[in-house]
Parts: sequence; structure tokens; C-alpha cells
Amino acid sequence: MMTDIVAQAVERQLRFSPTADQRRAIGEFASFMVSRSERAVMILRGSAGTGKTALASAMVRALGEAGWRMVLLAPTGRAAKVFALSAGRAAFTIHRRIYRQKSLRADMGGFSLGDNLHRDTLFIVDEASMVANSGAGEAAFGSGCLLDDLVQYVYSGEGCRLMLIGDGAQLPPVGEAESPALSARAMAAYGLRVFEATLDEVVRQAGGSGILFNATAVRRMITSGGPVALPRVRFGGFADISVVRGDELVETLAGSYSRSGLDETIVITRSNKRAVVYNRGIRAMILDREEELCVGDMIMVVRNNYYWTEQERRPAPQAGGPAPSAAEGEAALPPFLANGDRAVVRRVRGVRSLYGFRFADVTMTLPDYGDCELTATVLLDTLSSEAPALTREQGERLFGAVMDDYADLPLKADRIKSLRRDRHFNALQVKHAYAVTCHKAQGGQWAEVYVDQGYMTDDMLTPAYLHWLYTAFTRATERLYLVNWPDRQTAD
Repeated sequence: MMTDIVAQAVERQLRFSPTADQRRAIGEFASFMVSRSERAVMILRGSAGTGKTALASAMVRALGEAGWRMVLLAPTGRAAKVFALSAGRAAFTIHRRIYRQKSLRADMGGFSLGDNLHRDTLFIVDEASMVANSGAGEAAFGSGCLLDDLVQYVYSGEGCRLMLIGDGAQLPPVGEAESPALSARAMAAYGLRVFEATLDEVVRQAGGSGILFNATAVRRMITSGGPVALPRVRFGGFADISVVRGDELVETLAGSYSRSGLDETIVITRSNKRAVVYNRGIRAMILDREEELCVGDMIMVVRNNYYWTEQERRPAPQAGGPAPSAAEGEAALPPFLANGDRAVVRRVRGVRSLYGFRFADVTMTLPDYGDCELTATVLLDTLSSEAPALTREQGERLFGAVMDDYADLPLKADRIKSLRRDRHFNALQVKHAYAVTCHKAQGGQWAEVYVDQGYMTDDMLTPAYLHWLYTAFTRATERLYLVNWPDRQTAD
């Protein structure tokens, strides 16, 4: 039978004997691949240590050897980079692949759903728990609902189908109670025939990983359905998880930067306010950086920006046509700079004060997009702000001040067009990226991760906290440090 042939091809690529969970998942995947249904979808769920990544990579290799057409996708640039490394082939952000720019004119901005010209192609989405459908922050793209648009795009292609891979214990998208892309009920509502498999058996525990041991314990608390209890972390006998006291933090972080580098070390906090405190301390006490923005600084975009990639993209396509795309594996600018994208500062010039704010022209490289280079006007005020980005009041103040510059234009429509072309109004909002919130870290992995949950009170002990803790723990691949961890959260 064809299902047996597909299953055997995947098992050959595993290079180890699959667990019962994995074998069931392989069987379901084989049934999905040979299904005659024109609207079949596969959901593969798996928590940390269950072999989900290894299994997904084996599926990709097996299909590749068989000549099957595939497109690998992820919600963020860093997640796409991680997926590409594990699967051994190029991966792209969902937005870059399914949307096209309506026009390169700044007054006609926005992205429409592109035409799926692929045939008989499997679209595989990793980190699907992050795929939102609430429309929050997505107004410039298609319908404003990413999952709706993804489904419409994939199944508009002849013979195309979709596979969604993710971890249901991670944080759901902002504003949603669950991850809709991992819900069989939600996917069936699109009129799709759902094939699904869940990996629960931890297969890497024998390696003595304290990260996996404790992440698994938190996941069991999430899935138990019982009352939320305070997680107690076990440190004894594990070399990859430890507590760091406040008076040891600077020295320990410096050691991580020396061993693993700035790009492979991250601090995860509960709030933007706490992240600002960490970023300020790290730059002053460890990196010895006195200016507010220096060459070599790692920064993170904190609000979607569609202006600067449009200015940099060359050659310009015809109005209404798709933005140019690079060949597979080639570095190329993303269609926009997304909230959470990271950059490395290469040059800072033209620092100035205008409209009651401070700006600089910054040349940067984007490590999650092949280190492609971009120059943008950056709003310096957000670097030290405790708010996630410009507040509504600040945004309105900037809007009003820039609009005053165009007061000589008699028509309001012309003033608005000029505003939309204005480099200062469109300034990139960024923060330093040495410490970030968990939502910003989701989808990425770092060799060494520091988790600062801050002060815990009883009213903070909710299911959302457990998802936060699990997601924070599972960002680490080699070492996990818990900062000032309280004794009452320590197991014997």
C-alpha cells in the first residue's frame, strides 16, 4: 500500500527506532499524504523532547528524496531560520510567501493575498502555535486574519495541502485563548479533512536534561486540567539548569556571552519594564557601551514597519505587482519589518531632535534574513521607554507635529499622502534585544537562556503563567539559568 511506502520512507530517514507515539504519527502522516481529499490538512503536535523536530525533519527529507514539492514556512524570521537548519532546506516567513505588496507608492501601502501558483505542493508550517487569527496588528495584510489567509492561499493552489507543526503548551497568540492552527475543531471549520497526531512521550529524558525534565513537569500541569499549583523546579543532578543570584548575574552573563556569543544568549522577562532594566544594565556593566545606540548593538523591532523595506527594495516592481523575491536560500529583505525582528547595528549617524522626539539614521543587518542590510531612520525614544512601543499619546503627538510641517498644502488628502511618505513619521521603533519578553522570544531558540519571572504573588498563579514558564524554559538548547529563583519554587 502507498501508506506503507510513505511510512517506511520516513522511518528510514529517522535513523533511530521510533517510539509508539512517533510510529502512530508517521502512520497518520502517510494517510494524509496519500489521501484523495482535495482539502486535507495535517496537524502534528509535540512538546519539548518528544522528537517532534526530528520527526518533522525526517518527513521533509523523505518527501524531498521522493521529489515531492514543499514550501517550508514559520511565523517569524528566527523561527524560519531554526526550521531551515533542522530540515536542511530553505524556510520562509509566512508573510513573505503568501502576501504581495499592493503598490510601492507610500500612499497606497498594504499587502494583498498573493496568487498561489504552486501545484501539488505541501506547505509545512513550523511553530504553528504562533499563527494568530484575531486580526490584532495585521490590518495591513489581506483580510487581517493570518490563519484565514494562509488556508485560502494554500488551497487555492492546484493539488496543494497544508501541514501544521507546533507545541500546544506554548503561549497562544496574543488575544487568543488557544492556538487556532493546532485545533482540529478550528481547522475542520474551514471544511478541511483533518489528520492529527500528538507526541507526548519524552524521548530525550535519558540524556539527563534538567531543561526537559522541568519543562515536561510544567507541561503536565498545563494538560492535567486540575487546579493551578506553583511549579517547583528540580536542580539536583542536572548540569544544564541552575539558579543565578543577583550578585552573580553580571559575571555569569559575561561568561555566556564569551562562550556562546550575543546572538545565542537571551534574558527572558515578564514585562517590558523589566527588560529595559536588564538591557540598560547589560550594556553598561558587561558590554561597556555608553552611547544609547552603538555599533554592534543587538536591537529588536517593536512595531510592524512597512516603510523602510519598501524604500530599500530594488529594482521596484510594477505597481500592483508582487514584490521581488530572492531565489531559494538567497538573502533578501522581508516584505516588512515585523514586531520581534532582530537587527545588528552597523552604523549610526545623523542623531537629531525633531518634533519633540530623537532620531538617528541607522544602517543594520538582519541576522534572521541572511544578514541582508537595511538603512532606516530609527526613533531613539523607544530604546529606554518602559512601554512596549510609542504610547497612543506619543503617537498622536508625533502625528500632529509632522502634519504641521505640511500645513501649507491646501488639501487634507495631500497632507496625509505626504505624512505617509515622511521618514520621521515612519521611523523604526526599536528596543535593545539582550533582554526581551517571552512573547518576543517565542519561536526562537538560544544556547543559553536566563529567565527572570520577577516577584510571584498568588493572584499571578494562572494557566497563562504556566504557559509562559513552559515557553520560557523551552527557548534554551544548552543551558537554562533561573534568576533569583525563590526557595518555595524549588523541589527537593
